[in-house]
Amino acid sequence: MLVRAIAIAVGLMGGSAAMAQQNPQSPRDTTPAFTSVDSIDARVQGCVTCHGHQGQGTSSGYFPRIAGKPAGYLYNQLLAFKNGTRKYPPMNYLVAYLPDKYLHEIAEHFAGERPPFAAREITPADPAVVTRGQSLVTGGDESRGIPACVACHGERLTGMEPGIPGLAGLRPTYIVAQLTRWQLGDRHATEPDCMKRIATRLSDQDIVAVAAWLSRQEAPKDLSPESSNLIRMPLACGSQPRK
Repeated sequence: MLVRAIAIAVGLMGGSAAMAQQNPQSPRDTTPAFTSVDSIDARVQGCVTCHGHQGQGTSSGYFPRIAGKPAGYLYNQLLAFKNGTRKYPPMNYLVAYLPDKYLHEIAEHFAGERPPFAAREITPADPAVVTRGQSLVTGGDESRGIPACVACHGERLTGMEPGIPGLAGLRPTYIVAQLTRWQLGDRHATEPDCMKRIATRLSDQDIVAVAAWLSRQEAPKDLSPESSNLIRMPLACGSQPRK
């Protein structure tokens, strides 16, 4: 239960805390200039303030890396924030009145970005916990109906087209917070919601273990998502519609 409490606190307070700690000069230093309000540079200004000018995420971990994630996944998340099915007030407000065309353009823009990964944030963990995390990510736990993360998120953990995000480069605090939200029903996906099914089978210790192992992985050389491979996927997922 301690993990859940921490994760919920991170989710509620992390965004405001991280923004409060930002150098007030940073937007002027890092945000590229644009000359037209009718341009993609103008449309992503609200995004880059928190996620970085190339979508690389923040070192605090509260704002995840969005660069290089499949455009379909990014669009689905923007749409969920707009519709209120995914709740985070700053994001809900930011996209509330954006037309669908803009959401697609923003998703395509960040899907094409390939900034380098930030330095790893390695959380202290017992070796047995890290080993358990590796086992779950690479092999799953068949006895509990938990598939390997790599089966859907890719062997390089860079995601799978068109709708599964990469896990590489995410901070452990973010991973713990999101898996806990899936567990508690605070985060949803299109039915069949495969992540809901998986997350509810994970224990708090499993979540900590997965985050600990992922935080120790080097950035992959190829940052691109894998091509769609529905045959390999162990569960039907609404994010990967079958043609």
